[in-house]
Amino acid sequence: MAHYIAFSCKKPSISFDKGLLIFSIDVDVGSQELGERNRGKNDLNVHDYLSESVIGRIEEQVIPLFVQLVNDFEVPVTFALRGQLTEVNNSIIDLLLRSPIEHDIGAHGYYHNPFTMLSKPEAENELRMISMGMKKFNTKPTSFVFPKNKIAHLNLLEKYGYTCFRGYGGFKDDGMYVKKHGSLYDIHPGFYLGYSVDSAFLNKIINISVRYKLPFHVWLHAWNFGQTKVSVNRMITKVLFPFLKYAKKKQRNGVLAFETMRSITEISRSKM
Repeated sequence: MAHYIAFSCKKPSISFDKGLLIFSIDVDVGSQELGERNRGKNDLNVHDYLSESVIGRIEEQVIPLFVQLVNDFEVPVTFALRGQLTEVNNSIIDLLLRSPIEHDIGAHGYYHNPFTMLSKPEAENELRMISMGMKKFNTKPTSFVFPKNKIAHLNLLEKYGYTCFRGYGGFKDDGMYVKKHGSLYDIHPGFYLGYSVDSAFLNKIINISVRYKLPFHVWLHAWNFGQTKVSVNRMITKVLFPFLKYAKKKQRNGVLAFETMRSITEISRSKM
């Protein structure tokens, strides 16, 4: 109920021609090797009780399941990658670059440090290292998701070529809108996909998006759905598959479009 109230009270500053669905997936570690390399020094910046190594192992195993799902539905997604992934041999970046669907490869900090805990020089160093690391893969992220959703140093994002970020959400702060901050766009979160959500609830929010022509931004962590490929695949089948199937039906009817954080920023710019 709180989400319905939030969606009705927070009016968008940018009007769209139809409902929009945006998916962003946070990759907090992405590699077991990376988690082991940090030797537990960064564990609490990633998860309250699971180590970086465990989170990295889970993500390494299950992110291909999410990629396969959205590719099968032909849905582009923003994958917010931790910059330190560029230091290790891993399959996630290569998997996204080889994808037949053009996904938005965004950034999620370099070490997954909360930006509110970083000085300006420290934050700038992380952004510089992200740019250098991603350059090795001939890609330049323009979408930014703050680690742990702690927002700070927006002026530095502009300096390093980012055009958008995901704002702070939560039980009372979620909303269906895009808002401009300086030259940046807040692609505001609409709903965090946790373990207990069901597709019927999500479909109701899709209906609100379609009815009022609002952007519905759904986000998740790959480890939200379980700690093994079997458990994650079970939740994908139970929740995400029927949800995307319903959204594709709306797309075929011409009342909904799938966007990434990057692409909806481009649309928003054209309307300002």
